[in-house]
Amino acid sequence: MTIPLIRGLSELSSAYDGFILDIWGVVHQGGDAYPEAVACIRQLRAEGKRVVFLSNAPRRAEKVAQILADKGIPRDLYDGVLSSGEAARIAFETENEAPLNALGRRYFLLAADGDDDLLHGLDYSAAANIADADFLLTIGLSAQRPSIAAHEEILSQAAARGVTMVCVNPDVEVVRLGQRELCAGALAQYYEEIGGTVAHVGKPYPFVYRLCLDMLDVAQQKRVLAVGDGLETDIPGARAAGIDALLVTGGLLAESLGVTRFEAPDRQALAELCRAANECPRAAIPALNW
Repeated sequence: MTIPLIRGLSELSSAYDGFILDIWGVVHQGGDAYPEAVACIRQLRAEGKRVVFLSNAPRRAEKVAQILADKGIPRDLYDGVLSSGEAARIAFETENEAPLNALGRRYFLLAADGDDDLLHGLDYSAAANIADADFLLTIGLSAQRPSIAAHEEILSQAAARGVTMVCVNPDVEVVRLGQRELCAGALAQYYEEIGGTVAHVGKPYPFVYRLCLDMLDVAQQKRVLAVGDGLETDIPGARAAGIDALLVTGGLLAESLGVTRFEAPDRQALAELCRAANECPRAAIPALNW
């Protein structure tokens, strides 16, 4: 397996009309937006390309758009934002997506303070304990429960009752300013290990790509490129959706590849990582730049 390495997106951009961009690890890593990534997106817009951000952030898209603006990415640089949180809300609101449309109306929330509003305004309510819950709504870890171990009792109770977990962020971890943090996907992973059932919303699962492609409104799907740093999320999600993918190696994979954000990885090491994941992206790039 050989993964082509490119230096800038300009080497591929003419082949595509629409771009689905990951956020964490691609345009920022918890701090301000990367200047070279912003410049790259500006160039895409100057060439008339359509751009949608697709994030596994477990909150409403409007919140994500505001965070992007605060980090230096104005709204005129893209056509839309889809977060896994927004996709989950759409699924619960429309009641068209199995199994979310058959779980019941009361949820037990696993989330940090301030992340409790995902289903506000819909016909769902929070349960105070597992015994009264129809499903687990898993947004992420919290200050009160900062580890998997802190969730073991609750998750064991839920699994014993056969309660389905809805995981609104399939990411297992994220790198924030150089430090790895666990995400809701880590809780989902543990829940499945103890026999629980999990319904995922977000990358790499098909629903978010259907919504994203509708937002992009590009006539030919073969002319859409997904850009991301996740070999477990961005790349398999794009493949399953039938679109090409560009792997950013300076994000989540930088430590495994032994590189800094702008440093090109060893081709053999990159090929081995992709082979182990059973993925073959269209190409790889150290960091999103033009």
